[in-house]
Amino acid sequence: MVEFFKKAMDWVLEKERDAANNCKIDLTDVDRQIQYVEEKRDKLKKECEENLSEFEHILNRLHSIKASASKCDTK
Repeated sequence: MVEFFKKAMDWVLEKERDAANNCKIDLTDVDRQIQYVEEKRDKLKKECEENLSEFEHILNRLHSIKASASKCDTK
């Protein structure tokens, strides 16, 4: 399904590029699209950074648990 959306988006962008090459595109529409995509990108970037931070926290705790548990093997 993701591949379908990629191909559909590529097709739409190709048509918009063709329209731009033929001077048949509204720059305000393109500016709105750019702003929308940048906002979505920034939102996703923030969410990813927050998720990565949480994973790092969990991994650090797991490594600490593993270090504590590994002391039991030597006894």
